Amino acid sequence: MKLRHTSLLAALCLLCFSCSSLKDTVAEKSELPATALKPYGRTMVNDAQQLELITSAAHFGYTFEGTESQVFASVPDAGTHGYLQYEVDGEYQKRVKIAPNATAPILITAPAAGKHTVWVYKATEAHTGPIMIEKITGENIAIVQKPNAPLIEFIGNSITSGAAADPSEVPCNTAAYHDQHNAYMAYGPRVARALGADFVLSSVSGIGIYRNWNSDGPTMPQVYEKIDFQENTSDRWNFDTATPEVVSIALGTNDFSMGDGKRERLPFDSTQFVNNYIQFVQQVKAQYPQAQIALLSSPMVNGRNGTTLENSISAVKAKIDALYPSDKPVALHFFQPMQASGCTGHPSVEDHAVMANELKPFFRKLLAQ
Repeated sequence: MKLRHTSLLAALCLLCFSCSSLKDTVAEKSELPATALKPYGRTMVNDAQQLELITSAAHFGYTFEGTESQVFASVPDAGTHGYLQYEVDGEYQKRVKIAPNATAPILITAPAAGKHTVWVYKATEAHTGPIMIEKITGENIAIVQKPNAPLIEFIGNSITSGAAADPSEVPCNTAAYHDQHNAYMAYGPRVARALGADFVLSSVSGIGIYRNWNSDGPTMPQVYEKIDFQENTSDRWNFDTATPEVVSIALGTNDFSMGDGKRERLPFDSTQFVNNYIQFVQQVKAQYPQAQIALLSSPMVNGRNGTTLENSISAVKAKIDALYPSDKPVALHFFQPMQASGCTGHPSVEDHAVMANELKPFFRKLLAQ
């Protein structure tokens, strides 16, 4: 009887140990719902409790332990696709295509066990459509937020979006327009990372101040307050979500464009451009009264048009400074001319590095003020 009792006790102990080990293993596996994430950029939580990444470079971070985690992402439209891109422990990894009806999660891997930090970015822009995040899974998943840092909002067009910049995976002119988007490598995020600042991109391909690349509108002033920069969208962006110290505006490239050569295009109207630009700066200042406004020219508008653009932007500065004498004066930066090497005449990833290096001293000075 004593032997049977001892054997039974040993079996019970083994069972308890096994249950405890299983419990520990389960505890290490965790799931982070999208609603718990702390995103940067324009985003929203939809009715399905998914986090919609809306704007270019909208991003979020998390930590995990071990060698891999999983991001469950999808696109809402069966007729299109999008791209995410990510970094692990501060090292950029790659872009990932989010195909229609995708069900398999994105596998995020690390080269060695331990605790790792991941930042996931939307590579494509608002007009491509949102990318929806359902959840993150892995071992000991936890949200991560950046330390308090100054925020720069970069308002612009396709250049600011990093559009057509990266043909490393999909060659130029072989697929959809957004197949070469790389917001992470655009000049704005590069500048912010180099200066230890946070950033958001408020940018739309083809958009202008008083007219767009091949249309009369809707222009940036008409859609800036809409959450996804779509004229017919009823949802408006909550500007109280984040307050930038600097708002950088780089518009004008498309106002000077001659379009597709098929649609009638009138000569550039400098008076209308300046007046609309002044009103747009006032619109931005109404949302961010304390922010430093910085106006950038375009590296793609050169020669006589480049001079006209610079003179027009200078006129905007003069008027805004006169209207708001107690505010910080508007800052100006005029780009060096560039022969872009990306797709469809856009700056490439390498060109964006050149632009960022040119801009870093300018923004470093603004953030120090």
